[in-house]
Amino acid sequence: MLRNYSLIVLSILVFTGCAMTSHYTSAVSRDDKSAHEHNQRGNDYFLKGLYNLAIIEYQKAITLRPLYAKAHSNLGYALFEKMYYDRAISEFSRAIDIDPRYAKAYNNRGLVYFAKGEYTRAIHDYNKAIEIEPKLAKPYDNRGAAYMLTGDEDKACSDFMRACDLGECSSIDMLQDNGFCNLKYLA
Repeated sequence: MLRNYSLIVLSILVFTGCAMTSHYTSAVSRDDKSAHEHNQRGNDYFLKGLYNLAIIEYQKAITLRPLYAKAHSNLGYALFEKMYYDRAISEFSRAIDIDPRYAKAYNNRGLVYFAKGEYTRAIHDYNKAIEIEPKLAKPYDNRGAAYMLTGDEDKACSDFMRACDLGECSSIDMLQDNGFCNLKYLA
């Protein structure tokens, strides 16, 4: 009798546990979906230049899913646009902590360091972005700008040309129009 009672209790616990697990998984999926929706809404606001609203949406996404690297990075970029540089660096760093292979977060953190005049730190982040995703044009273009401002025209021109090879030619075109990175140098 006691054995039958034990089996019944055990069965109830197993089935209840499965139901709880199923409910928990369902709740996590809803939170992930909602986090994605808030992140996307933030992107929509960002593209319209409505950075305060974008920030709110990215924060909602992060509240629902704290380890959402893309939302942290997007929040960082919106904060960068508002010139909240230290907060932006913090969000990009958080995105990198969550996903150390997130090249765009390194590139974007480099943009903030660049804006702050911290070119060595910017170059370090651009290097990391290039190491992770060597076919991204923007880190080359951005690193070229940092090299240009530190007086290393050869490295700058080389990076601008590499960025152009990857589809981002606006910097090299502008520089060549102004007598920099001339064709003789490139040969």
